[in-house]
Amino acid sequence: MSPAARAEFDGTKLRVQLEPVVSELGYDLEEVVVQRAGSRRLLRVVVDADGGISLDDIAEVSQAVSAALDEGEQMGEHAYDLEVTSPGVSRPLTEPRHWRRAAGRLVQATLTAGGEITGRVVEADDEGVTLELPGKKPGQPGERRRLGYSELGKGRVQIEFNRPGADGDQALDDEADEDVDVDEQN
Repeated sequence: MSPAARAEFDGTKLRVQLEPVVSELGYDLEEVVVQRAGSRRLLRVVVDADGGISLDDIAEVSQAVSAALDEGEQMGEHAYDLEVTSPGVSRPLTEPRHWRRAAGRLVQATLTAGGEITGRVVEADDEGVTLELPGKKPGQPGERRRLGYSELGKGRVQIEFNRPGADGDQALDDEADEDVDVDEQN
């Protein structure tokens, strides 16, 4: 089996093992990736939650994941580095929960019928998302458009330095929010 196939296989088994651990803490397991890094492995665990993830949350997940890995045999006898991180603003919006967490944010998405759409997420539920499109004049709201997820491809949050309704600190935090990491070596 090739190293790439082995890493994918390990990531799938690890996801099954770690998903209940992360869920029990109240977070969503977004991604598990195993990569070779010389003679070691890098295990990257991406987590998220409604309201975002703090550094304390990352530390809590890191400790729980580390304990679960110590109890199991998924990583084998090989040395590895554990990295627990948040998805950051560059993560594509592909699940209803991603769109829900982007409420109030400006997003751009491809349309399955072709083209793109840009608008502010007003609300999102299990069926679709409501976007407020840009107004005809700057600073004026535009029409609202409801789209089902079947009409949307991947969406992306757009970085705004002066986001309406956000205090100055939040707008600057958008850049710093890219990734929050806690690294452990085992």
